[in-house]
Amino acid sequence: MRVRTILLTLVLLAALAGGGIWGWRTYGPSPDGGPLTLYGNVDIRQVDLAFNAEGTIEALAVEEGDRVEKGEVLAHLEPQTYENMVAAAEARLAESRARLTELENGTRPQEIERTRAAVEQAQARVRMTRITRDRRERLRGPSYVSESAYDEAVRAHEEAKAELRQREAELQLALDGPRQEKIAAARAQVDFNEATLGVARERLDNTTLTAPEAGTVLTRVREPGATVGPTATVLTLALRKPMRVRTYVSETNLGRVEPGMPVAVTTDSFPDKTYAGHVGFISPTAEFTPKTVQTPELRTDLVYRVRIIVDDPDEGLRQGMPVTIELRPEGGTGS
Repeated sequence: MRVRTILLTLVLLAALAGGGIWGWRTYGPSPDGGPLTLYGNVDIRQVDLAFNAEGTIEALAVEEGDRVEKGEVLAHLEPQTYENMVAAAEARLAESRARLTELENGTRPQEIERTRAAVEQAQARVRMTRITRDRRERLRGPSYVSESAYDEAVRAHEEAKAELRQREAELQLALDGPRQEKIAAARAQVDFNEATLGVARERLDNTTLTAPEAGTVLTRVREPGATVGPTATVLTLALRKPMRVRTYVSETNLGRVEPGMPVAVTTDSFPDKTYAGHVGFISPTAEFTPKTVQTPELRTDLVYRVRIIVDDPDEGLRQGMPVTIELRPEGGTGS
């Protein structure tokens, strides 16, 4: 039992020693004050793509593994319903615009002439009924015109005058044209219908799914014929640019790293190939929460996250791939 305990203790010490050597190699200072070497991984950056509309998937234009460019069409929904909505909105807009044009143009000359003729006709009727009324008034009596006949002439004359006033009012309305309030209401209706058409066209555009950035299709989550909503993932896309590398630097070496500093990135797959890049971001806080009371030894164990931007990546760099980063303050990027 004692021998077994001693062996377990030795194995544990060896593991701790190995971890310390790895940590010193990963985050510790480089020998002889040379270039600082860090180790990290290419960031996995992906987006889940979904239609901003609901409907049935009509077609998918890509397969898993396909490389796509920004703006490239990836999938379609069946558009018939949304096309009908656009057509209806266009018809309503055309009708409201025609109504506004009619009001802005005012009354047509032909309508004014027709209303003027009606006024003249009413004036002639007033003259005739006045003559009849006056004649019957002179002949009114038991021997010539009865009182009822005279009253009928008076009533006809009053009706003729009332009709004349109505025709004159209609003529004035025709000359004045539509009220400004009606024109403003018609203009507001046009604006509303234009906005409605814009929404309908936007919803139709949303039946087409395009790539937001250049990348590689990772997964086809749905297939043609599936009914999806605005939040249902259809494709998963891995973004190619910008290519980012995540690494960490120890607290003791933090002062040797600055944003914009040139770096050289290499991989185990192609050790002779070097990718140029630069430091894009340094975390202002430690990645791991320290203890409340820090001794000098504990402070040296803190690490800070660093983001490296690869300037011109190619297929040799894959997401998640481990890489080696060499920081060269003198401006060199490796051979």
